Amino acid sequence: MKEMSRDEMLSILERQREAYLQEGLVTAAVRRDRLERAINLLKNHQQKLVEAMSADFGHRSEHQSLFTDIAGSVGPLRHAQSGLEKWMKAEKRKAGPFPLNLLGAKARVEYQPLGVVGVISPWNFPVNLTFTPLAGILAAGNRCLIKPSEYTPATSEVMAEIFPMEFDELEIAVVTGGPQTGADFSGLPFDHLLFTGATSVARHVMRAASDNLVPVTLELGGKSPVVVGRSADIQKTTDAIMTGKMLNAGQICLAPDYVFVPEEKMSEFVESAERSVSRMYPTLLENDDYTSVVNQRHYDRLNGYIEEAKTKGAQVVEINPADEDFRQQPNYKIPPTLVINPDDDLQVMQDEIFGPVLPVKGYSELTETLDYVNHNPRPLGLYYFGSDDAEQERVLTHTTSGGVTVNDVVMHVAQEDLPFGGVGPSGMGAYHGHDGFKTFSHAKAIFTQSKINVAELAGLRPPYGEKMLKAIKMQMR
Repeated sequence: MKEMSRDEMLSILERQREAYLQEGLVTAAVRRDRLERAINLLKNHQQKLVEAMSADFGHRSEHQSLFTDIAGSVGPLRHAQSGLEKWMKAEKRKAGPFPLNLLGAKARVEYQPLGVVGVISPWNFPVNLTFTPLAGILAAGNRCLIKPSEYTPATSEVMAEIFPMEFDELEIAVVTGGPQTGADFSGLPFDHLLFTGATSVARHVMRAASDNLVPVTLELGGKSPVVVGRSADIQKTTDAIMTGKMLNAGQICLAPDYVFVPEEKMSEFVESAERSVSRMYPTLLENDDYTSVVNQRHYDRLNGYIEEAKTKGAQVVEINPADEDFRQQPNYKIPPTLVINPDDDLQVMQDEIFGPVLPVKGYSELTETLDYVNHNPRPLGLYYFGSDDAEQERVLTHTTSGGVTVNDVVMHVAQEDLPFGGVGPSGMGAYHGHDGFKTFSHAKAIFTQSKINVAELAGLRPPYGEKMLKAIKMQMR
C-alpha cells in the first residue's frame, strides 16, 4: 500500500481549499452532479469492490456486501439528491429584540459549505462508511480528502483507483497508508474532520485535530445493550438479535453487545437463539452467507474472551448447528457464542466485543438493567423488545444512548431521516440526511437592518437618555 507523506497530503488539501474558494457559490446542479458521480462509482465498480472486501476479510458474504456497502451507500446519496434544494434554502428567523425588529429588519440563516472535509473511514464497512458520509459532505458543497483503513488494504486500493475515474483530485482525493499516514492525516488543518472507529483511537484523532482547532465528528461504538421485557415474544426477539449479531460476524459498531433477559426466561432465550441461528445458518464454515473475522489479531482476541469466560466458570454456549470443527478452516470464522451470566470483571463485559460473541445476563427487576446501563459508558445504540408501552417508555426516558431501535436491532442507522451519532464515549456529533447536510455546513447568521436608522431613532447611540431607558424597559418586560 502506497504511503503518502504529510507534505503531500497537505498540498492536496491546500489545493482543494483554493479550488473551493475560487469556485464561489456551489450551485445545486454542481452538488447534484457530484452525488451522481459518487453513485456511478458504486454502480460501475460494485463487483470489484465486493471482491476486494471479500479478499480483505478472508471471506465476506457477497450478498451482505452488496446490501450493506453498495446499495446501502446508494440510498443515502439518492436521499441527499432528493432533499438538496430544500436543504439549501435559507431559513427565515424572527428579528429582534425591540426595537431592532422594527421597520423591515430581517434575520435568516444560510447554510454555507465548510470547505475541505477529511474522512477517516474504518475497516468493518469500508465502502459504506466512506460513501455514506459523502452524501452530506457533497450535498453541503464541500471538497473531501479520504483516508480509508489500512486493515482493508485491497478495498482501500480499489477506492484509490476508482475515485479519479469520476472526480478530479481537487474535488475528492483518496489517501492510502498505515498508522503514520493516519496520524499525519488527523493533524491536517481541515475545515471539519469525520472519524469512524474505536474510542481509543478517537482520543488520538481529537488530540491531533485540536492543534489546528479542527471541529470533529466522532462516530465510535461501545457496548450497545439489549433489554428484553417480559412482554417480548422470545422467538421473534432472538431472530432479530441473532440476525444483528451475525451480520458481518458481529463486526458492527451497533451490534448488540450484551442482552438482559428476565431470569425465568433464560433457558427459553438460549433455546430460541439456537433455533434462530439454525434456521439462518444451518452450516457456518463453508456457508457463503457467514462472514469471517477480519484478521488473526481479532480472531485471537475474540477466542481469548471465550476462553477466559470458560476458565472463570461462566456457562458458554457455542451455537454450531452442523457440529463443525472450527479448528480446521482457511479463514477466521467463529461460531456464534453465548456467555451466560458472566461476571462483570470478564473482558467480554469490559471491551466492545466486535464479533459473534454475546453475553446474556438474567434480571429480576427492570431497575437492575437501567442501573447497569446508566453506570457504564453511554452506548451508541440501545435496543428494547416488548409490547409493554409503559415499560418501553421507562427504558427510553431513563437511559441515554446515541440512538434506539425498538423491537429490532441496528435498524435506526438505516433511517436517513434520523440523525446517526453517539453520545459521550460512543461519539460526538451526528450525520445522515438533513442532519448530515447541517453537520458539514456552516450555519451563517445574517441580519439585514432596515433602511431607517433604528438605532438612532430608539436612542441606542450616545448621548443616551430617555429613549434608551424606554428600550431597556421594553426588553425587561
